[in-house]
Amino acid sequence: MSDPLAPAQVLAAPRPRPALLALAYLAFVSLGLPDAVLGIAWPSIRGAFALPQAALGAVLATSAAAYFLSGLRAGQLIRSLGIGTLLTVSTGFVTLGIAGFSLAPAFPWFLLSACFIGVGSGGIDAGLNTYAARHFGARHMTWLHAAYSTGAALGPVLLTAILARGGGWRAGYVTIGVVLGLLAVSFAVMRGQWNGERARPGTGETREASGPGAGDGVTPALSTGATLRRPRVWMQIFLFFFYSGVEVTAGQWSYTVLTEGRGIDTTVAGTWVSLYWGSLLAGRVLLGFIVERVGSVRLLRLCSGTAVLGAILFAIPAVPAAIGLAVIGFSLAPIFPGLMSETPRRIGVEAAAHAVGFQVSAATLGVATLPSAAGLLSERFGLGAVAPMIAACAVLFTVLHEALVAVADRGTTAPSR
Repeated sequence: MSDPLAPAQVLAAPRPRPALLALAYLAFVSLGLPDAVLGIAWPSIRGAFALPQAALGAVLATSAAAYFLSGLRAGQLIRSLGIGTLLTVSTGFVTLGIAGFSLAPAFPWFLLSACFIGVGSGGIDAGLNTYAARHFGARHMTWLHAAYSTGAALGPVLLTAILARGGGWRAGYVTIGVVLGLLAVSFAVMRGQWNGERARPGTGETREASGPGAGDGVTPALSTGATLRRPRVWMQIFLFFFYSGVEVTAGQWSYTVLTEGRGIDTTVAGTWVSLYWGSLLAGRVLLGFIVERVGSVRLLRLCSGTAVLGAILFAIPAVPAAIGLAVIGFSLAPIFPGLMSETPRRIGVEAAAHAVGFQVSAATLGVATLPSAAGLLSERFGLGAVAPMIAACAVLFTVLHEALVAVADRGTTAPSR
């Protein structure tokens, strides 16, 4: 199957609009808030609805399935609605889902609300990443994902504080819902700017903008089928599948591996797992300062290699696990935003919106698949098999990325290298 796209043909992005850039940072913080809250709220939710522990899996599966399907359709929705409208509607869906969590009289309503959150989150993720990849550059893309990590860290702190004061889990979701509702209103007010439109004075109508920045949010007209016929699209899809699977498998299984598999004290193990997530956040903040100087592709290649090194160190019981986890977390930090930032150049601007949606869905599938595979592997061969699996997936990611570099940058001295 041939690849019709000539290498590295992407126009230089215009300077980011300050108002949109500020809103994007607030959006990533706000969207991170609810993602890590469910684990804190679950004991209270389970007690309220008299549920078994396994019911948490139903919530996660429902949300993940809706998120996956939403990501697949995101390119078509951006094309038909424009990014500004998609962000407004999708944030409204998440707000409704969070409100549904807080008001659900029974567990089926809670599951329905999780579906709303998944649909909305998939649209927001694809919309914001599509716009950022084309207009904000690698540095801001990296920091935007650091902002998401910050929101994900603040969410549990916020809910814990509310629970400690006797507010209850429903009050916690109300608070988060208010924040997301304000974000939806902000997206609605600035909808035309995301879509590259200007409001006509005295009317509610909009027209296409002219001059610098015109058409900022307009998706090129390449079809879904034509996008999927590009081999690079599939290479990126698999990259996001393996990357997200490695990140979440390392984060979710490391505590169990350390405590039950290696007999490490629970407090020490918990501290080391926190170090992993903290390294991921710190890496996104610090590497954001150098990514444009070093080059996005060069940084991706370097960090994928050091992620393999960290995974190998984590797989060796004689090496302090803190070292391996810290290296993995810091190395993974720029990879997701870096791959997103490179998407328009590698895939083509006209295919970027569809490709980003597919990548978001692939990441969701990786999160659902690889940690589960690690669980099956541990049942068959013991917990000692989990860390080598993480290392093997990191190696597969690195090899696939090197293949993509060879294909995407063949015969060119792309500035991002």
